Amino acid sequence: MRHIAFALCLMPHALWAAGSGDSTPPTPTQTTKTCAAGLVWDAKTSTCVAPQDSRLDDDTRYDAVRELAYAGKIDAAQRVLSSMSDQQEVRVLTYWGFTYGRSGQYEKSLAAYGAALQKDPDSLLTRSYMGQAYVAMGAMARAQEQLHEIRARGGAGTWPATALSHAIRSGKGYSY
Repeated sequence: MRHIAFALCLMPHALWAAGSGDSTPPTPTQTTKTCAAGLVWDAKTSTCVAPQDSRLDDDTRYDAVRELAYAGKIDAAQRVLSSMSDQQEVRVLTYWGFTYGRSGQYEKSLAAYGAALQKDPDSLLTRSYMGQAYVAMGAMARAQEQLHEIRARGGAGTWPATALSHAIRSGKGYSY
């Protein structure tokens, strides 16, 4: 029982890695250890490169954004986000929402989440982050609506539902 309670306490911290279905925090790489702000580690060349470098694929950029956002390097994460080839992809829009929310730009945050949900209304992670933005804004009823939507879409007991439920109970939106 203590192990379950301990795991539940850790869950929100891992989810705040922003936009990932992965329930573990990203492992710091050279992107956050070595590279200057906004540069991304290219494992193929063992160098830091500009995020728009054609050698990087979007999955590598995505991982860098997740790592940077988790490390609290929001400006750098947004520079990498800007280099993504499809700015209308659900995960990119979700990351924009997350980074805007972390920087207190809630209108932009909610707009990005809304755009992501227009493309994929069943994106449970987007709904969770949107709900967490509502918690950060003090709009608890709106956060509860997102939790209801997550559960109604088959997400009861999932990572997004657990994280949003924790945020609602704690009254804290985005936090690590």
